[in-house]
Amino acid sequence: MKNLINRHRSTLVLLVVFANLIVLANLAAGDPKDWQELVWLDIAGEGGAAMLSLLWIALILNSRPGGRVTRMLVAGLSGIFMAYWQDLMDEFIRLPESIMWDHWLESGAMPLGMVMLTIGIYHWHREQQAISAQLLRRERIFREHRSLDSLTPLAGAHYLREQLRLELGHAHQSVALIMLDLHCFDHSRRLLGPADSDRLLKELGELLLLNLRQQDLLCRYAGDRFAVVLPGSGQGEAERIASELQQLAHHFAFKTRRGESHFIRVQTGIAIAHDDDEASLIERANLNLARSLSSCQAA
Repeated sequence: MKNLINRHRSTLVLLVVFANLIVLANLAAGDPKDWQELVWLDIAGEGGAAMLSLLWIALILNSRPGGRVTRMLVAGLSGIFMAYWQDLMDEFIRLPESIMWDHWLESGAMPLGMVMLTIGIYHWHREQQAISAQLLRRERIFREHRSLDSLTPLAGAHYLREQLRLELGHAHQSVALIMLDLHCFDHSRRLLGPADSDRLLKELGELLLLNLRQQDLLCRYAGDRFAVVLPGSGQGEAERIASELQQLAHHFAFKTRRGESHFIRVQTGIAIAHDDDEASLIERANLNLARSLSSCQAA
């Protein structure tokens, strides 16, 4: 609760100020009702709805980062809260019939709040779809926690072989395998030190993962070498994805703990399954990667 108040102090203060202004406006314009006139069922319903609106606002502010969607959700719930709050005031204070602002507040804030809340929920829904799509890319990895690499964390070589065996067992489906290797990573490790070089591998793994398709699988094969399984992909598509990943790594400006930028390059080796088992497919991809590294060093 303390963190919620510290992070969203201005929003909470604004809500309290508006709620108190409504109370003061009602007291200034009307007269308190007698005890016998109070309808406790209405008070419980309207007051409970107002308190629930406040609780939802607190939960959203405490669980979401700031931004446009959060502001829409809070603005919508604030409108609903103000409408119920004024409705609650009517149960305690009798206003003259000539006063109309209370009706405007009740009838205007509610639909406006509902519209803002609906727009916020729609954009929240779109956010969740994007997040779910990213999490689905990890689904096959999380099914077998024992195969996770301790650093990245991605699946390791053992899990790669298991998944390749499953993919190669599917009849009438092509499978491509891309091996990616960081160019001159030994030099980078000497330059960056163990902590930053480990963080480089971890952040590069995250970057590659977020730029693959939902059905693709990324593993850390060994050291500075990653493997990408592309189910249902042929040579042309594998070459396109490998080129995209190379460009992605080329534009990745890793920030060291000193705030300096460190740029990297990756080389790739591609193998398309042709009556292979998992071992021979990995061997061919590594062989093609070795040729790519040799030609790069010769150049």
